[in-house]
Amino acid sequence: MLASSPVESVHAMKASDLAEAGVQFFVAFDHETPVAMGALKQTNDDHGELKSMHVLEERRGKGLADAVLGRLLQEAGVAGLKRVSLETGSQASFAAARAFYQRHGFVFCPPFEGYVEDPHSAFMTREV
Repeated sequence: MLASSPVESVHAMKASDLAEAGVQFFVAFDHETPVAMGALKQTNDDHGELKSMHVLEERRGKGLADAVLGRLLQEAGVAGLKRVSLETGSQASFAAARAFYQRHGFVFCPPFEGYVEDPHSAFMTREV
């Protein structure tokens, strides 16, 4: 994230944040090699935020992102969340990520849960 966004616009979770209450973290493995990951952070009783979704570049295009997102949305439903939102970059380098989320029913929305307008951020949401 730091390679394509100014530090004040990077909202990725640190590894230590993944152990916080209300955060679920999932990793997809190929044998013993982690190849994709994603986290779901519950922000209130009926809303969650997708965090830290990533697939190794050499493994993209094989359905791993679909599988991780599917699991995160499934877990959001189990937790009783009604809506899931995310923040991603607005730059051209994030166009594929924005298109991926749109294909999965996410729509652009205003900033949520403490975020503010930022020219480097795009905010998206969908019902669970």
